Amino acid sequence: MILVTGGTGFIGAHLLERLAAMGQPVRALVRRRATLPSGVEPVHGDLVTGEGIAEAVCGADTVIHLAGVTKALRTADYYAGNAQATRNLAQALAGRPVRFVHVSSLAAIGPSPDGTPVGENAIPHPPVTYGKSKLAAERAVREITPDAVIVRPAVVYGPRDTDVFQLLKSVSRGIVVEIAGGERFFSAIYVKDLVEGVLAAVRSPRAPGRDYFLAHPKPLSWRDLSGAAARIMRRVPRVLAIPFPVALAVGACAEAAARLTGKPGIISREKVREARFPFWTCDPARATAELGFTAPTAIEAGLAETLAWYKEAGWLTY
Repeated sequence: MILVTGGTGFIGAHLLERLAAMGQPVRALVRRRATLPSGVEPVHGDLVTGEGIAEAVCGADTVIHLAGVTKALRTADYYAGNAQATRNLAQALAGRPVRFVHVSSLAAIGPSPDGTPVGENAIPHPPVTYGKSKLAAERAVREITPDAVIVRPAVVYGPRDTDVFQLLKSVSRGIVVEIAGGERFFSAIYVKDLVEGVLAAVRSPRAPGRDYFLAHPKPLSWRDLSGAAARIMRRVPRVLAIPFPVALAVGACAEAAARLTGKPGIISREKVREARFPFWTCDPARATAELGFTAPTAIEAGLAETLAWYKEAGWLTY
């Protein structure tokens, strides 16, 4: 039995669908009633409070931990949803013969200081709260369940994503907004490739106690991404470069609006600071060597599938 946390999220939904299609017995930890793929057993609980975790892990031989907080109104919310939730789950698994795969993020390590893609031996230096809370979660995993496998995806995109979607929606409307100051590069992975990488971490006998970056081998720039999307949608967008201080002011306004609604958005001062770094790139060579996994989907193919899904779902028109 495989237990998946975060199964109602973007990545988790794709993972559950893949596991269900494989005929794999799978259970999803959910906080409330949720629509799950056929054959997936729901179990209710809350990772932050610890409620229901013992029942959820009972009988599981594999746990894939995807749940986490990527946007929050308060610093404490990041640490609760990422560090404390992960610590509670790890404590429930301590001493059990379970393959525990913790899905972290490149954000836990931080950007490359010189353009060389970071490797697993890099000294962590997350610059914003999200990354710091993910690093705290990793450290809890290593402290309590040292044989766990930690995988760190780069930017994840694909059908149902709502973050990279904001850029794609802007391109569909004929404009690309970027922070002034030159090109910025990043590593990325198509969501279906990420699912296969996570499953490789589940299966590999070399994985326990190790950590891996999961990304397509070729980094790209945000202009590469927007350019590829523009070609697929047959758009010629205008680039609007915003000075960093102006971008920070926009982030502050977005935070104020989010506090009024009680719902954190994708734009904030922290997200602006994070986006200013020129190299969010990582080296996935260890995953290739030890897991036998290389993300195969190039950006053009992944974007074509993603944009086709958005169009069919009515999220975009082009």
